[in-house]
Order: sequence, then C-alpha cells, then structure tokens
Amino acid sequence: MSQKSPKLFIPGPVDVAPEILEAITQPMIGHRSPEFSELYKDVTDGIRRLLKTDQSVYLSSSSATGLWEAAVKNVDPKRTLCCVNGAFSSRWHRTVVDNGYEADAIEAEWGKAIKPEMVEDALNAKEYDLITVVHNETSTGVASPLQEISDVIKKFPDMIFAVDAVSSMMGMEINIDGWGIDICLASVQKCWALPPGFSICTVSDNVLARSEKASNKGYYFDFIEWDKSNQKNQTVVTPSIPHMYGLQAQIKRIEAEGLKQRIKRYAELALQTRDWAAQRGQSMFSQEGFHSDTVSCMANDQGWDLSKLSDQLFQKGYRFSNGYGKLKGSAFRIPHMGETTEESLSKYLREIDSLT
Repeated sequence: MSQKSPKLFIPGPVDVAPEILEAITQPMIGHRSPEFSELYKDVTDGIRRLLKTDQSVYLSSSSATGLWEAAVKNVDPKRTLCCVNGAFSSRWHRTVVDNGYEADAIEAEWGKAIKPEMVEDALNAKEYDLITVVHNETSTGVASPLQEISDVIKKFPDMIFAVDAVSSMMGMEINIDGWGIDICLASVQKCWALPPGFSICTVSDNVLARSEKASNKGYYFDFIEWDKSNQKNQTVVTPSIPHMYGLQAQIKRIEAEGLKQRIKRYAELALQTRDWAAQRGQSMFSQEGFHSDTVSCMANDQGWDLSKLSDQLFQKGYRFSNGYGKLKGSAFRIPHMGETTEESLSKYLREIDSLT
C-alpha cells in the first residue's frame, strides 16, 4: 500500500468506499435546477427515514463545528448549560461563550460520562433554556447515556436540547423524536463514511420558533432562511453537490445493510477491540459501562512508544490514532466505524501485535 494513501484507522476522516467515491464524481448540475431539487429531496427524505424523525433535516456545507455555532445563535439562549467531558464538548462550551452568550459547564473528568444526576442537579440549581450534550466524546471514547439524560431534560419543558452526534449518528442508537432532541447535528466523515467538509442537522419546531425571535444570527446559519429554502428543496447558499451525491449513494448502502445491523456491526467490533486490549494488558481509558461503540480509547498501561508505533504502522500502510490532545502518549484510539469490518479490524490489530 502506498504511503501516500494509508488506510485510515483514525476516528475521522475514515476510508470511503469505492462506489461512494465514484458517486461523488458524477457530472455537476446547477444548484438552482429542478434536478438539484430532486437530489436534495431524495437525500433529506433518506436521512429522515434512517433517523426515523419527523423533524426538518438541513444540510450544511461546513463542518459540524459550524452547526455548534448555528445551534446557539438560532436558539438565542438566556443561559446555556454545557455538558463537558472531553476535548470536543469543551470546545462546544467555548463556542457558546465566544459567541457572546452566558454559559456554565458541568464537567466530568476525561474518560468519564456525563450522568443524568449531574444534569438534574445543575438544572435544578439554576435556570437554563439550552443544554448542549456530546453523545459520543470522540477524544476519550466515552458514550454518555443520552436516553437517561433526555428523561431528565423532559422535566424542564422550556429547555432546548442540543446534541452533538458527530461520531454516533449512523453508528449508535439515537431516538431523536422519542428522546425529545431539538437539534441533532453530525458531520459526515465518521459513521456516514464520506469525505469531510459537510454536515447534517435535524431541527425541531421549538427551535424554529426560537429562531424566529432571535436576533444577530448572521446569514449563513439562519435556520429560518434554511427552512424557507428547505420547503423548496433548496439550500440558501451554494452547497457541496458532490457530498450530496455521496450521501444519496450512502443512504442506499446503509438501507441495504440495515441501520440496526450497521449499529450491531460496530458494537461487535467494539467488543472485539476491548477484548484484544484486555488480552494485551491495556485497559480502557473510557469508564466501564460507558464505552463508545464507534471508537475505543485505551490507556497505554504497557507504556508503548505510541509515536514510534504510529511511524511503524504508517510504513505498513496504516494511519494510527494516538491519544487526543493532553492524552497523547498516555492513551490511544482504535476506531471501528465507517466501512470497518471484522476482517479489516483483525488485520490492523495483527499489525499492531507484530510491532509491540
């Protein structure tokens, strides 16, 4: 395998299937043409079908980070509660504050989950009208119990519930309507297994009502403008049509596999990875009972030289994932999302075994 195109065993971007790459290269169409509207409707209907939601589905030619900002600007909250237990949830909190909004953070130690009782205590202690939760913290491999958290939030009927599902959408169970999620956002370079640079969000009527009254939203991420265009099967600004072609093809592939089967596949790969780690004396960095099914994070108990391992794996045609941020060297991550199979994961783990 060429060093210029290593197999990506990192938690995004992930490898893209050849048929998806082929779909992306279809001839361009005008983004104000009838054929574009057909493509748009096909894609958004497919996403809504897969997510089993009646909410509006919007497409954004941006990373999911842009949707963090869109969420807070459209809700225009008086005060936000941000649930922080890793690098990305911390960054969402910073995004809220940097946009000029009042926000508090409830923090769990890296590797630990956000617990429902933490949320309930915070919501009882002070008045909030927006809560942000990262379902699957990619930096630590922790999946917080979203359903149980939602049960708490339902006790506060005026609360807007915003969820980052960047590394869980299409990879773990998310019941948007049943769990009362008002904004659910994700980028496409992880479980969706598409190239990066595009994102998806679902938006409730409650959020649109808040957006109607919000000021200083800017133009690019104004959900009201998005909704007007959405009703015409259009986008407000020029979209990434290649990504939409890729989504159209990937929706068909996911439906052919079955989303339940896809989620089951990732869960089985996660168990395989945890078993492999345990047999080699490497414990999970993520808290027991809250391990992610799409990316495993192991504590480097054996003191492997992870930088050296990364270089060696690259020579063998793999891109390795060291610990993220402050965890570099002391933890490492093995993803099992996208197009990963038992065969491809086993081969990768054997390569690591040959070097450690």
